[in-house]
Amino acid sequence: MNIQLFSKKDTKPSIWSGGLTYEYMIYPKTANYADRDFVFRISSATIEQTPSEFTKFKGYHRYLVMLDNDLDVEVNKEKKVYEKYEIMEFNSNDEVTSFTKGTDFNWMVSEKISDHKVEIANGNQNCNAEIAIVFSLDTTVITINEKPYHLETNDLLVIDNEKKENVMLHFSTECLFGVLDF
Repeated sequence: MNIQLFSKKDTKPSIWSGGLTYEYMIYPKTANYADRDFVFRISSATIEQTPSEFTKFKGYHRYLVMLDNDLDVEVNKEKKVYEKYEIMEFNSNDEVTSFTKGTDFNWMVSEKISDHKVEIANGNQNCNAEIAIVFSLDTTVITINEKPYHLETNDLLVIDNEKKENVMLHFSTECLFGVLDF
């Protein structure tokens, strides 16, 4: 089992049409964002212009969570509103227009992967997924099999659990918690 901590302060911004994007992780490490050859990618983005057209990614399922605001969007011409921390799921090839400024969390997963989910978690979690992610919404301590990890707001913890060992997690505060099995 391999546990990696990705600090928000160590991410470097790239420009997208509506603002900045900060890539935490791309999997596998040999993948290239521009080539669209990744299994999954975890990032955070700022939405600085309204309206903003979300970048399309054919062949990907996407989870998006606003971190500081509600989200007012149109998905394929249908108006939708998501509250702060409410999880928006969509096909990354959908036409999505945001009418809200703010900062979001993004997890794009290849449609070749069928077993994945994201939820808001608090307290204890028992997990044996091949990949587990924890995105801190506030300063928090994540205890994994009795070892503490200190995360600042918007830090990412990734557990690569190839052998699918049973992992006990404890969250001191609410976090985004995602799992993926290949």
